[in-house]
Amino acid sequence: MAVAAAAVMTATVAAAQNLDAGKPAAKLFAEGCATCHRSPRGLAKGRFSLTLTWFLKDHYATSADSAKSLAAYLQSVDEPPPRTAVRPKKPARPAPRPAKPVQSQ
Repeated sequence: MAVAAAAVMTATVAAAQNLDAGKPAAKLFAEGCATCHRSPRGLAKGRFSLTLTWFLKDHYATSADSAKSLAAYLQSVDEPPPRTAVRPKKPARPAPRPAKPVQSQ
């Protein structure tokens, strides 16, 4: 009977595995977050990595490792978009010159 109980306990532990282990963070976002959030941009909102990881672990992620990689991903896309190059202003056009009178010969 003790052997049967040990076998049941071992089977239960073996069945409980993390299905998100080894997945890239972008895929984790696409599978778990994209339902409600269209884009990962702006979700980190400048939060510290540790607090963002804790929040994701407590509410969304299945493990500390997936929460950490998801937090790093969100912070990497949270940076502001690159600034566009400032275009020099075109010089104002000079006023058109009046036409020269036509001289007849």
